[in-house]
Amino acid sequence: MPFPAIWMNGRITDPRDARVSVFDHGLLYGDGIFEGIRFYAKRAFRMREHMDRLVWSARCLELALPYSADALTRAAESVVEATGEADGYLRLLVTRGEGDLGLDPRSCKRPTVVIAAAALRFFEGAETSGVKIVVASTRQAPPDVVDARIKSLNYLNRLLARLEAIRAGADEAIMLNREGRIAEGTSDNVFLVRDGVLFTPPAADGALEGVTRAVVLELAASLGIATRIESLGAYDLRACEEAFLVGTGAGLVPVRSVDGLALPACPGPLFKRVNDAFESLVRSDVPANERRSATE
Repeated sequence: MPFPAIWMNGRITDPRDARVSVFDHGLLYGDGIFEGIRFYAKRAFRMREHMDRLVWSARCLELALPYSADALTRAAESVVEATGEADGYLRLLVTRGEGDLGLDPRSCKRPTVVIAAAALRFFEGAETSGVKIVVASTRQAPPDVVDARIKSLNYLNRLLARLEAIRAGADEAIMLNREGRIAEGTSDNVFLVRDGVLFTPPAADGALEGVTRAVVLELAASLGIATRIESLGAYDLRACEEAFLVGTGAGLVPVRSVDGLALPACPGPLFKRVNDAFESLVRSDVPANERRSATE
């Protein structure tokens, strides 16, 4: 995909000049973190929540961010402006930086920070047609191995699960934890509907605490839709009335079939209500401090 604008280590740079050392520990060992951020009408959506999660991930990896959250927010705004596009996707990544061969991170003197913008849609056209999903044999790592709430650069188990989906002719794979409970998709959170109630797995079962997931829960509450965060199994996916995936990259995407079994509705009525509210929100959502300044 083309990157019309890249901010790297403090300045906007030509994409052809954006280079990472072969000794960067992000490349060598997947030692780093990232955030995917959508922008609409040249405004990053839920930037504060993304920055909070980046800070928490960095803290868990003992990775010292070389820029403040405010500085990174301003840098992201400059990238959005430089793209010349109203809507798009930002990838903000922080690696441990250049260092010696070997896992010891103390040789890395300064992290590498990159913010790149691109046009991106994970499941093009799926908003109406839906996606086919399979339940993968590749399991989500338990939190005592790698907590899914750390948004790290190492996506190997997710890649293996996605390869399963590709071999099965599906669009996405759903990963279970070692107890057989639903964790999440390879790049999205899972929601399903049963008896008019919206269900999603808890973070304790291996789900990322997704920003879009939180938005969907907020919207459901505002629409009077009952929600439950509880453990779910593959049975629940196959027996539900409707299901959908949510994520920054994916947006909101209805599920057409699970392991080849067509679901009763795609897109279902509850999905349509939530999706309409989401589309309205992303075009009107303004941080509270911006709302205040506009009225002062």
